[in-house]
Amino acid sequence: EVQLVESGGGLVQPGGSLRLSCTGSGFSFDDYGMNWVRQAPGKGLEWVAAITWNGGTTYYAESLKGRFTIARDNAKKIIYLQMDRLKSEDTAVYYCAKSPVLEMVFCGSWGQGTQVTVSS
Repeated sequence: EVQLVESGGGLVQPGGSLRLSCTGSGFSFDDYGMNWVRQAPGKGLEWVAAITWNGGTTYYAESLKGRFTIARDNAKKIIYLQMDRLKSEDTAVYYCAKSPVLEMVFCGSWGQGTQVTVSS
């Protein structure tokens, strides 16, 4: 079955950086686009970024473009999210998901996510 395991979160000061990782298994990793989504305290899921199957094209939420970078290593079956110049509003649990995200929302196998806390 599909398994997704996120890691790399932690506590960081505003303006700092973190790199998140997600390891996928149980599916043909390089057949799927991949995404990062997040859930802030008291909020619903927010889409963050996406990357095509071979890493050729990336997409970002408008408010995050320029600060976040998504990448993938298909040989290792890992996707990454490099987060720079972090802000307090970036505090959330971050999850990875294979495309389409909507399918994941209804019947996907979510990982536990990784907590990112941005605070001084």
